[in-house]
Amino acid sequence: MIVRARTVVTMDGAPIEDGAVRIRGNHIVEAGTFSDLEKSPTFSGGQENENNGEAIIDLGESVLLPGLINAHCHLDYTCLRRKIQRSSSFTEWIRAINSEKRKLTAEDYLRSISAGFSEAQRFGTTSVISLEAFPELIARLEPSPIRTWWCAELIDVTTPGEGDEIVCGAVAGLKAVRNDHAGFGLAPHALFTASAGLYRACAEVAVHEKFLLTTHLAESGEEMEMFLTRSGPLFDFLRSIGRSEDDCGGKTPLAVFLDKLRCRPAQESSTGISLGDSSAGWIIAHLNELAETDFDLLSALPEKFSIAHCPRSHAYFGHKPFEFPQLDAMGFNICLGTDSLASNEDLSLFHEMREFRRLHPDLTPERILEMATVNPAKALGVGERLGRLRSGYEADMIAIPFRSGDPYKQIFDFEGDVPWMMVAGKVAKFSRFPLSFSQN
Repeated sequence: MIVRARTVVTMDGAPIEDGAVRIRGNHIVEAGTFSDLEKSPTFSGGQENENNGEAIIDLGESVLLPGLINAHCHLDYTCLRRKIQRSSSFTEWIRAINSEKRKLTAEDYLRSISAGFSEAQRFGTTSVISLEAFPELIARLEPSPIRTWWCAELIDVTTPGEGDEIVCGAVAGLKAVRNDHAGFGLAPHALFTASAGLYRACAEVAVHEKFLLTTHLAESGEEMEMFLTRSGPLFDFLRSIGRSEDDCGGKTPLAVFLDKLRCRPAQESSTGISLGDSSAGWIIAHLNELAETDFDLLSALPEKFSIAHCPRSHAYFGHKPFEFPQLDAMGFNICLGTDSLASNEDLSLFHEMREFRRLHPDLTPERILEMATVNPAKALGVGERLGRLRSGYEADMIAIPFRSGDPYKQIFDFEGDVPWMMVAGKVAKFSRFPLSFSQN
């Protein structure tokens, strides 16, 4: 088929006016002007027809762009929207979310994940990395309507020494799930809830299974206080539930993370595992709290990991400014995510892009859009098949109404539900244009 639009933003050069994308099966054959690709008459209003074996979908006055990729999300917490009041203490938020989770049943979580998928689709997300606190539930779900990298979120805070068993159980559960268009991952939750043994077990298994690796790191000031000074509310809370304090004192969270992997800069661990050994490497969620010494560690890393930044969740917690300029200059692959609805209002990457642009007005819109398309595809290890509209790439696309002027302005001003979506070459969503825009 050919999909035509007023403007096609390929993320592979300048936007194409009166553009089109030719698709065969689930792959893009070519992108260019409609006149170059046209093989049969057009049909307006989103209708399609068959002529000479090739359908034409004319999306009219719209902007066609790659589907958005959410680099960090917890779909199972969709039901926690506005359940937790904002607090100045990250530790109090942990207490509150644990309290809310104790009220939920397996059926609640399943409904929550399904609702999360629906919301992600509404806002133009065609791929998501979802950390799942109860990975055994994934097998009970219908096939994902969008590409989903399911990551088993693993914790051994009160049972250190059982990392191998925990990881083996998670892997067995994940491999029992059919997931044709995406993949799986392991997510040792955070430094304060996952032992060194659990981190190393995840890293070793991920290399063998070609699984994604992701973790929360240096998210809050209280985490920095815990590891650097052996003090603060997070330190006290975790000590009260029996966590070992052996890794606390004198080191930043980043330094402790590198130690837990036995992967210090410019050298491999005794097990031969390095940050770059897995198929997609590590995706580090947050990395908000960095000391000056951490930048020396980061600059010496043999390979740069990816970073998932969640602008509105960041604002919810009142974290200090994200060190984007320095991390970007150092070559880190920075992506956008929504985090969970326990610390956000919705699962819209359009809203995340707008918030990031508000904080970084000198950054071009193209660069910010890359953080929700090209960059997360690279982080997932699929940068050669997702994130752009290019020959040989998979046909994951969305369309929004075009009003006038710069197509990037249309993208950043867009509000509401995305009316048209294609995933793996199949139209997943269609509704009439136009939808409303903000008046920015």
